[in-house]
Amino acid sequence: MFLRALVFSSLLVLAGTYSVLAQTRLVMIEEKGCIWCARWNKEIADIYPKTDEGKTAPLQRMDIHAPRPEGLSFARSLHYTPTFVLIVDGSEVSRIEGYPGEDFFWGLLRQMLVDANIAILE
Repeated sequence: MFLRALVFSSLLVLAGTYSVLAQTRLVMIEEKGCIWCARWNKEIADIYPKTDEGKTAPLQRMDIHAPRPEGLSFARSLHYTPTFVLIVDGSEVSRIEGYPGEDFFWGLLRQMLVDANIAILE
């Protein structure tokens, strides 16, 4: 009986969080000549894949003027660069429009992952 209750409670906990098998990524919409994109590249790009957030939502870059990749769905049109779109299983769940600076970027990104019930990999 105890084992059954333990298994059931574990399943309830997991149901509230996306599986690590869900495809989660952060799509950076950018364009040539974007000074805020260049600033993000200087401040964040090299360390991003080494962070817990970067491991949880690997970065995919996309030019704002390029055709949209197949299997990628945005909730609304893209107007600004950079725009950071959190994608889960091909669909947008949230976004950051613009680059708010290094200190704010990390907090906003972490909150996007938490709000989407994405288990942050460590």
